[in-house]
Amino acid sequence: MLRQSKTFFFFAFISIVMLMSSISFAQDGEGIDTPLDPTETVTVAYVPILKFAPLFVAAERGLFTQYGLEVEIERVASGTEAIAFLTEGQIDVGGIAIVTSLWNGWDQGLDIRIIAPGGLEPMENSPTKLIVREDLFNDGSVTEIEDLEGEIVAVAGGPGSGGEYLLAKALERGELTIFDVETQNIDNPDMAAAFANDAVAAAIVGAPFADQIIEAGDAVSLATDLTPGLMTVAFVGSGQFVNERPEAAQRFVLALMDASRLMQGEDFFSEENMAAYLTYTNSTEESILSATPFFFDPDLVIPVEGLADVEATHRENGRTEYTEPIDLTTVVDLTFTEAALELRGLYAEIETSSK
Repeated sequence: MLRQSKTFFFFAFISIVMLMSSISFAQDGEGIDTPLDPTETVTVAYVPILKFAPLFVAAERGLFTQYGLEVEIERVASGTEAIAFLTEGQIDVGGIAIVTSLWNGWDQGLDIRIIAPGGLEPMENSPTKLIVREDLFNDGSVTEIEDLEGEIVAVAGGPGSGGEYLLAKALERGELTIFDVETQNIDNPDMAAAFANDAVAAAIVGAPFADQIIEAGDAVSLATDLTPGLMTVAFVGSGQFVNERPEAAQRFVLALMDASRLMQGEDFFSEENMAAYLTYTNSTEESILSATPFFFDPDLVIPVEGLADVEATHRENGRTEYTEPIDLTTVVDLTFTEAALELRGLYAEIETSSK
């Protein structure tokens, strides 16, 4: 009986060692491009905006299937809804915006991790602008950012929102803060009416609404390229998914990297990619073709420094429920993007060598 017990524990120990070795092996970036067998299901909830386009392309062009993943994708109305599903273990991955409620959750031990970036702000020619009423600009009332002091400025989203963060970064250029202006929460589609009715002096407005208001003659651009390369949305994984199913998580991220590399330059507008965008969003082909695309990093580098600035800005503006900086190592898991990059190599170097 004792010999049988020793034999059992010996083989149990060996099995555990082999399991841990296989996980470590995958995390070192080797073998993660082979399909899982049997296939694993990964459930994803996302807000239907174009910043999550790599998810759409990976799904529609068979990249998840290529790695042995059956990915079930569900729309949600908001990131808050996705976070609830993540914490309850109902989904594995969420495509969500990084907002103040999420920072508060992380401070309280929320067990989800950023595993890959969504679309980043373009490095130049961003479609998101700080615009000012044309009549105020023409009569000299507001020609510089510092002239906005005391004025009503609209953003899409309330205190601690992404819109407020962008406004804070724009106002910094004029040595102002969000407390030097009167902010008003107005949804992007309603911005045109606010300008037409002289209800606001200025606003942070995204695509395609900023250009529409300018073309109507109601506003001019005061500042753009507010936060080049900023990550305002991300793919986050539940703690259960990241910790207990790392091989599936790695293949999920690798598929996102492959998809991002199929979206560079003019390939962004390829027939296959456009079909994917239209399948998962409410966008029209015309609006996609006319807007400046977001930047989808082919190397999937998570911009931790920019993320830290978002957290610090909201915290210093008193928008968080805590006052001490968050340890970002508890927020971001670089394991999967780094393993994928080690396997695929830097995109720029691959492009250079192919010419």
